[in-house]
Parts: sequence; C-alpha cells; structure tokens
Amino acid sequence: MNNNKEDVSVSPERDVTELLYGNLLSGTITAAIVATFLVFSFDNENTDVQRFKIVWWSAMMCVLLYRFVDWTWWKKKLSSTEYESRLPKLRVISGAYITAIMWSTYTLYVVYQSELIEQTAVMISIAAMAGGAATVYSADKKTAMFYAIILPAPVCILLLFSDLYVNQMLGFLGFSFGITMMFIASKSADFTKKAIALKNENALLVNHMEQQVEERTNKIYELSNLDPLTGLHNRTSFLKNLGSHLFNAEIKNKHVAILFIDLDGFKKVNDTFGHEIGDIILRESAKRLKDKVDDPQLLCRWGGDEFLIAIEGLEQEQVISEAEEFINVLSQEHQVEDGTIISIGATVGISLFPDQEKSSSRLIQFADTAMYFQKKLCSGQVCVYTPQMGAQQKHELMLKNGLNEAIQKNQLRLVFQPIVSSDKRAGIVSFEALLRWNFDGENIPPDMFIGIAEQYGLINQIGAWVLNESCKAAVGWQSLKKNLAISINVSVLQLEDDDFLNILDNAIQSSGIDPSLMYLEITESVFVSDTEKMLEKIRAIQAKGIKISLDDFGTGYSSFSAMQDLAVNTIKIDRSFVSSLEDSGFAIITAVLHVASLLDYDVIAEGVETEAQWKILAGLGVPKLQGYFFSKPMEAEDIKGFIKVNKQQLEESS
Repeated sequence: MNNNKEDVSVSPERDVTELLYGNLLSGTITAAIVATFLVFSFDNENTDVQRFKIVWWSAMMCVLLYRFVDWTWWKKKLSSTEYESRLPKLRVISGAYITAIMWSTYTLYVVYQSELIEQTAVMISIAAMAGGAATVYSADKKTAMFYAIILPAPVCILLLFSDLYVNQMLGFLGFSFGITMMFIASKSADFTKKAIALKNENALLVNHMEQQVEERTNKIYELSNLDPLTGLHNRTSFLKNLGSHLFNAEIKNKHVAILFIDLDGFKKVNDTFGHEIGDIILRESAKRLKDKVDDPQLLCRWGGDEFLIAIEGLEQEQVISEAEEFINVLSQEHQVEDGTIISIGATVGISLFPDQEKSSSRLIQFADTAMYFQKKLCSGQVCVYTPQMGAQQKHELMLKNGLNEAIQKNQLRLVFQPIVSSDKRAGIVSFEALLRWNFDGENIPPDMFIGIAEQYGLINQIGAWVLNESCKAAVGWQSLKKNLAISINVSVLQLEDDDFLNILDNAIQSSGIDPSLMYLEITESVFVSDTEKMLEKIRAIQAKGIKISLDDFGTGYSSFSAMQDLAVNTIKIDRSFVSSLEDSGFAIITAVLHVASLLDYDVIAEGVETEAQWKILAGLGVPKLQGYFFSKPMEAEDIKGFIKVNKQQLEESS
C-alpha cells in the first residue's frame, strides 16, 4: 500500500467523501430550483425586501455554482483515483454549512415581512430541505444535524414571539419539525456510519487479509526487537544477538569488545530545547552510529541517551581507536529545524570478551562501569574497564546504601569553622557549617559522599537536615554574641528542587533564626545549567533577607566580566589563590577586591594557614578571613567556649 495515499477499496473517510459528493449534484440542483422559485414567484410590496431577495438569490447562485464546480472537479479528477480525502470532504461540508446559513438568513429576513401564502411556501420548502438533509448529509453526522435544525429553527423561534396566533402556530410546528428532523438525521448518520464501517471491514477481510497479516507480523517484530524512536535494536533483541555472537566467537577463539556509549550534555538539551528536539538528536545520533557499524544487530539503544555496540576481531588499541571515532562522529554539530546549532559529546566505556568476562550481562555491566568512571574523571573520552573500577563502584554502592539511613542512625554531624574580621585577628563574624559522616567507625570525607548523595537523589533530604540543624545551632550561639551569622553550603541540585524555598522557610520557622544572619554558600556551577532560573531562585532567597555567598570564586565558570551578573552578596576567594600569594594569587586577589568594591560585594578569603598570609590579606583590605590559622573546624559543643575565649581576647586587646 502506498503510505502517502488512501487505499481506494479500504478507506472510511473516502467512503464518507464519496457519499457526500454523490448527493451533492441533486442537492445543488434542488436548492437552485427552490431558491429561484421562492425569490421570483412572490412579489413583495416592500422594495427593501424585494431588493434583499434579489441580492440573496445572486449570492446563493454563486455558492451553488461553486459547489457545482467542486462536484465536477471531484467527478472528473478525483473520484476514480486515489486521493487524500480530507480537503475534498472539508470543501463539501463547508459548502453545506454556508448554504444552510444562507437559507436561514433568507427565512429570517423574508418570512416575517411576507404574506401568509409566501410564509407557508417558504416554511414548506425549508422543511423539505431540512428533512432531505437527513439523507443527503447522512455520511457526516454533524453536518446532517446542523442542516436539519439551522434551516427552520431561527425563523421558527422568531415566529413564536409574533403577536399573531397563526405565526405562533407556524413557528411551533416548524421548530418541532426541525427538532424531529435533527434526531432523524442523527439516527440516519449513525446507520450510515455503521454501514460504511461494515463495508470496510468486509473489504479488509476479502482484499487485504494477507497484507494485514504481513503488516501485523512486521509490527510484532518491531515491537519485540526495535526501539520505536531510533529504529535500532532494543535491549531484548541486542542481548539475544549478543549471546549468539559471543557463543560463536568463543568457538572461533575471537575477541569481542562491548562499547557502552553515553551522550554528554543530552540532559541539558532536553531541559533547554525540549524533548522534541532531544528526540531529533537521539535519532540523528543513532543514524550516525548505524552508518559506522557493519552489523546493525550488534548496535542498540540501551535506554535514554545510551547506546551499546559489539565489535569483533579487534585488538584493544584498535577498539579504543574505533571508540574515539564514534565520539568524533557523535560530537559533530546538529542543526535542528529552526537553524539552531546544538553540540553534544559522548563518553565510551569498554569491556573485553573473553579476557575480562564471558557473560554478556556482566560485560555490559563492566562497560557501563568504565563509562561511568570516565565520565566522573573527564567526559568525552574512552575508558577500558579494570577490576579496580568494580571494587570502587561496589564501595560507592555501599556508601550509597549507608547514606540512606545516615540521618536515622545519627551518623551525620556538623562541625563549624569560624570566619573572622581581618582587622582584628580573632574577631568572629560567622561560622561555616561543614558536614561530617561517620560510617561504621570510618570518617567518610565530604568530597566522597556528597557526590554520591547527589548522584542517587539523597542530597535534598541531607541538605534539608543540614539547614535545620545549622539554624538551630546558630540560634544557640547568638545568646553569647549578637549578630553572629551562619554560612550553609547548598548544592546545585538543592537549588533546582522546586520545594527548596519551602524547606528553607521550615528551617527558619522551626529554629526562630533571623534570616539576615543566614548565608547560603553556592558554587559558580549553579550558573551553568539554567542561569535565568537560578538567578530567579537566588532573588527569591534574598527577598527573605538571606544573603548569598559565591564559594570557590575563580575556579569554575565565572570571570571578572560576569561578576556583575551574579546576584550574590559575598565572594569567597578560593584557597588556591591564597596559597599562591607570592605568585599570581596576589594580582588576582587584588583584582577581585577592586571589582567587588565597585559592585558593593563583601569578600572572604578562605584557606588562610599562616600569619604571613593573614597580614598580606589584611594589608590588601580583604575584610574577612577563614582558615586553619584561626581555627580548624570544631565540634558543636566547643563553639560556646571558643566564643567566650574570643570575647576575652578582644576585651584584653582593646
């Protein structure tokens, strides 16, 4: 069957169109005769009415002429050929609606201003055509019902409000007739629809049985074996083909490599341009891979933006070279419909048969693990699986399972590092809350478990706990020293959570903290995903009176020219610049201070570890400092003692 045209023998829409056009000629001729009879058989003393009738008749003849030309075109050009029936059907139905409205307009204008005999003639004619609509337009239910009611109903409603009893009766009878014809038209249309459906069902059974069986067989195969979006083999089909392939490779003593390919930056494409564009990228990426693979049965879309390829007979270095070529192909620019250029990349993990594993499922798992580790290290490259990766992944999974219960088991705790004023060595202005985790007697570093919490969706729960506990702790200190602030680290994923502002409100309300004494520390990476959305969220936070600190400034994505766009209150200079004060760090810190002064940002230098660093930074005018030189992070129970000692030192120095 030609997919671009309808089958002449099996098409309900075509049957509907043919029925409509089959009745069109007789309906058009009848309408022309009746219109001519009504307009020219009765003289009306009112010249305005007579003029209206002539104008109306001319317009009606134009409509009917158009419908006649339409019928002629269909009869000569279309009826014996395959054609798309939507537009012809729309034309004939539109003509019917226009004709019906023309008749209704005529009756509304003429009947009420005519003699009884003309009124009666018009009403009889209208009733006849309304009744005929049940047959003429039975192929389209809405048109048949509309035609049956729109002709008599408006004028009959008008007559019902007449002062003359005879007009009222005529209106009542006409309206009742219209309602009856409308229901008859509905029943007739339902019957016609069933007849058309039955006719086509029989045609399918008689003429297309073999074709239908073939199509359904192909459809079952596609559903069972092919990915509907990309047309590549799916998981089920790939695993079946791979199992057979590995069995044959083992017999022939051949090597097979499994390549696990994950697109880099695809989530951002979906978030920025929408899933429709994302699907285009996936289809194009699949096509590029298919063009590079010899055996399409050994290429599949594994899921989401992940693809699997099996390659036979190559040494490891050759496999790596092939994988790099796949990355190059996938990294080429995509141009979507509106001319937008989109670039993504790819990361590839490789496992080797039979050197590393013989089970197909384990080989895929190993390739996935290698891809995952390469993506964490540096995306856009190739990585071959090693046993150490498996051990590390198992350790991360153990940590992930432990994090699930860390809050309930009271394994998490907060420590606090002071931030001091630079003009006095130990004048405390705030504390930064730092998260610690003791898991089965082992202290797990934050840079290890925070990433796991983000990866497995635990960061929002842990982050909410940190917010609540930090605010409660800060309220306890403020009885010893007024205006002592608390700085709390917040991840990108927390800010992206739609419920974050509610979590923040709960922490403030449950602790009773003054929001103006809260600083939320974010990193420059928050401005990589969706800058406008992040700026909007930051402004909403600042509207509550909370301040925003930009942590590790200068190590990520921002630049001095972009500082004006970062809607923050404080910039924290990264420790790497403090440690290189005698080199390039001095110039960078000086430049940051100058720009921050112009933009009215507060500045904190972190990582201060020596007295010399403190003096240089104080001399440069850095207002606030943080680092081991002043204090290491301390336990919550030691804070009050530290504050008291600090107050005594300040009193003695003054």
